[in-house]
Amino acid sequence: MTSEGDGDHNVAENDETYRNPTEVKMSQIVLPCHSNHCGELSAGQLLKWMDSTACLSAERHAGCSCVTASVDDIHFEHTIGVGNVVTIVAKVNRAFTSSMEVGISVTCEDLYTDRHWRVCQAFATFVARRTEAGKVQLKQMSPHTQMEQMEYSLAAERRRMRLIHAEIITDLLSSSTAQLGECQEYQDAVPAERTRVESVELVLPPHANHQVSTFGGQIMAWMENVATISASRLCNAHPTLRSIDMFHFRGPSHIGDRLVLKSIVNNAFKHSMEVGVCAEAYQGGEPQRHINSAFMTFEVLDGDRKPCTLPRIRPEPVDGKRRYQEAIARKKIRLDRKYIISCKQTEVPLSVPWDPSNQMYLSYNNVSALKLMDTRNNWVLTSEKNKVRLYTLEENQTLCFKVEMYVSVSAEQTFHLLSDLRRRKEWDRHYEECEVITQADEDDTIYRIATPSVSKGGKGQDFILLASCRKPCDVRDPYLIALRSVTLPTHPPTEDYNRGEVLCAGFTIWEESSTITKVTYYNQATPGVLPYISTDIVGLSSSFYSAFSACSDFLEANKNSLSTASLQPINATDILSLQKEQ
Repeated sequence: MTSEGDGDHNVAENDETYRNPTEVKMSQIVLPCHSNHCGELSAGQLLKWMDSTACLSAERHAGCSCVTASVDDIHFEHTIGVGNVVTIVAKVNRAFTSSMEVGISVTCEDLYTDRHWRVCQAFATFVARRTEAGKVQLKQMSPHTQMEQMEYSLAAERRRMRLIHAEIITDLLSSSTAQLGECQEYQDAVPAERTRVESVELVLPPHANHQVSTFGGQIMAWMENVATISASRLCNAHPTLRSIDMFHFRGPSHIGDRLVLKSIVNNAFKHSMEVGVCAEAYQGGEPQRHINSAFMTFEVLDGDRKPCTLPRIRPEPVDGKRRYQEAIARKKIRLDRKYIISCKQTEVPLSVPWDPSNQMYLSYNNVSALKLMDTRNNWVLTSEKNKVRLYTLEENQTLCFKVEMYVSVSAEQTFHLLSDLRRRKEWDRHYEECEVITQADEDDTIYRIATPSVSKGGKGQDFILLASCRKPCDVRDPYLIALRSVTLPTHPPTEDYNRGEVLCAGFTIWEESSTITKVTYYNQATPGVLPYISTDIVGLSSSFYSAFSACSDFLEANKNSLSTASLQPINATDILSLQKEQ
C-alpha cells in the first residue's frame, strides 16, 4: 500500500504542480486475499479502502480525529480483478462548522495493458471529534482551481440534499406505496425468509481507530458481506454489487461491541434485486443500538457480463410486503437519480418530467448547472452599455451568455425581489404572463411563463420552469436563483403558444458590501431563447441592456419594500395524483 499527499503546497496558483493540501491518494494491488470467489475485488474491501482514504483526508484538514457520518449514493460502474491496481483519491471539498464533505474518486489500472478506467465516485461526510478544549471549529477551504471552486460550490447543495433526504424519501415511500396496491403473487417465487441472514462480529482493536471507534468502512464491509449472502440465496449464483443508496450512521460503535448484522432481499426485479441490511450493536446485557441501515442493489452477470434474469420473490406477511412495495418506489427514485445526475449536462434532455419522486435530484441538477456556469473563468466580454456588461462563451456547439451589473440594494432584498418570477414582468418585457403552478417546497417553485412573439403575427412562447432558490450557506456563497424547463402532464402545450425550453438560466447575487450587490444573469441559449438575444450579441440592438437597466431601476425602486404575498401553491401530491391518472 502507498498513501501520498505530503509535500510543499505553497506553489503559485498557475503552477501545474499545484496539489490540494487535503488530497490523499491510496494505491493497492488486488491480491487473492482481497477477492471473492469470482477473482474480483470484494466490494466490502473496496469500501474499507475508500473510507480509510477519505478519513485520512478529513483528518489532515481538521487536525484531529474524524468519524464517518454519512455516505451519498454510490454506483459501481465496473468490477476489479485480481492483479489490477486500485487508486483511490480523496480530498476535502468543503468544510462547514464541524463537518466536512470529502470527495472520493476510484480508478483501476491494468498493469499489463496500461488500460485505466473509472470504478466509482462518492461523497462522504465526516465529523471532527470533540477535543479536550471543546467542540471543533473547522477552518474554511480556499479553492484554487476552477474544479475546486465548482466542487466547493456544489458541496453546499449536496449538504442540503443530505439534510432533507430522509424526510423526502419517507414522504415519497408513503405516498407511492399507497398507490401500488397488493403485491403480485408468483407460483415459482422464492420465499423471502430463505434470503434472511444474521451474523455477529466482535469489534477488535484492528477494526477501530485510535479513538476506539469502529471504522465506518469496516461496518460497511460487514454489511456488504451479509447482503451478498442474501442475494446469493435468492439466485443461487454469485451476485455483483451495483449500487448503495445514501445512508447515515445513527450512532457510534466501539471496541468490544458485538455488532449484529441482518439482511434480507426486499424485492427482485427482472435484472436486479434490492437487499436491505441493518447493523445493531450491544455490549453485555444492554439493549441493541441501531448503528446503520442501507439498501444495496445487486445483479447477476453471465459469461458475457450481461445481467441475468432473476427469480421472483414472495415477501413475508405485513413487514415483508411493506418492504416489497417500498423497494419498488426506491427503484423509481434510483432510476430518476441515475437519469438526471449521472448524465453530463449536455446529455440531459431540455425538459425532464417533474414529479415528487425526482424533485430532489432535479433541483440538484438545476442548481449545479447554474453553479457550473458561475465557476467558469473563460467568459469573453462582448460589449458594455449603461454599466451593464454582456459576456459570451461558446463550448461544445452551445452558446452561453451572462449579463453583469451592480446595484445599490442589499443582496438579501435583491434575492427577495428577483426570486418571485411573477414580478419579473415589471421590468422584463419578455415576461407577458407568469403564474405559479405549484410550490414543491419552500425553495422550489414551478411557474408557467408566457412571452410575446418575436415576429409580427406569430405565436408567442410559453415555458414551464422550475425555479430553485438558494440562500448562501456562508459568506463565500451567493444567493442563487436557478431556472430550467420541466414538463407536467397537467400543463401540456397548447395551440395558442409554441412551447419553449430553457436548459439552464438564472441569477447569482453576490454581496459586495451592505449596500452594493453584484447581480449576474446566466443563460445557456437554446433555439427558443436565441431569437430574443441574438441581436444583442452581435451588437445590433440595445434591448437586452434596456431590460437589465430596467431591472436595476426596479430593484432600486423596491429596495425597502416588504415581503410579497404568498404564492398559494397547488399541493405537490395533487400533481402526483394527476400523473398517476394519466
